Amino acid sequence: MKLSRRSFLRAAGVTGSAALGTASLARAGSADARGENESAMLVDTTLCAGCRGCEAACAEANALAPPSPELDVRKTRRDTGPEAFTVVNGFAGGGAHGEDRFAKRQCMHCIAPACASACPVRALDKQPGGPVIYRGERCMGCRYCMVACPFEIPKYQYDRLAPLVRKCTFCAQRQAEGKKPACAEVCPTGALMFGKRGSLLELAKGRVYRNPEKYAHRVYGEHEAGGTDWLYISDVPFETLAMPSVRDEPYPDKVQGALGAPPFVMTLWPPLLMGVYAFSKRRDEVARAAAGHTPGGGGGAGGGAPGSKDGKAGGRHA
Repeated sequence: MKLSRRSFLRAAGVTGSAALGTASLARAGSADARGENESAMLVDTTLCAGCRGCEAACAEANALAPPSPELDVRKTRRDTGPEAFTVVNGFAGGGAHGEDRFAKRQCMHCIAPACASACPVRALDKQPGGPVIYRGERCMGCRYCMVACPFEIPKYQYDRLAPLVRKCTFCAQRQAEGKKPACAEVCPTGALMFGKRGSLLELAKGRVYRNPEKYAHRVYGEHEAGGTDWLYISDVPFETLAMPSVRDEPYPDKVQGALGAPPFVMTLWPPLLMGVYAFSKRRDEVARAAAGHTPGGGGGAGGGAPGSKDGKAGGRHA
């Protein structure tokens, strides 16, 4: 069966679009639309004492370097990193009545994570129970997840010969064993409460509505980025605690348009170009062979060998 170049390009385009669309739908369809039954964490910043026990527990659970005990978190603003999956920042006099306030920062584990949606090889993957995990053996280092994440959480090991993307995985392995995340297990004040998102959201709203003079009338993470499995309540505006301001809509639909083309270019475009090259090369070979049979076509496969009928004809013309 003959395949024209137009038909070849059309088939390749349809195949590529179907492959990418299927992968995106698979990732998007795996998440509970509201995440009510997903594992979640409620952070009450009014109860956090800034002890940083969560940092130490996280480091131990993930085989990371322990945090520096001499660091004054009220004077040094920090972000998560490839060797620090969670950090506690302090805000001197940041409370409603001038008290010090502390806020823990880590991956928010979105219900519809943009990082997982942008990853072309599913190195970042949303688990049915809630955690967004990372599989380093799949990662190709494209770092689209870093571009896609509205909370700027995934971090890259730029100083490693074989770098990985690193972030909090919500202690997915511990959860699979029936344990709490390490940070929640050691929190001495009850600032971290682990449970199901639906129940924790109800608890958070109950605290806010029963104590309207104490809490800001908002649960951070209820709507941000379409909803996250980490929820926060506070007695001051969340901007005071340096919590990122993000849109309420889920981000996967936004990043798929911008980051959907690179995976196609990297995985499907090279073989497509090779096919076009082979097609064109074969067409040129056929054209050259046909040209050899025309009068004055010269030697070669179509020129005729000496002594042949074609060769004699060529001699008479000469």
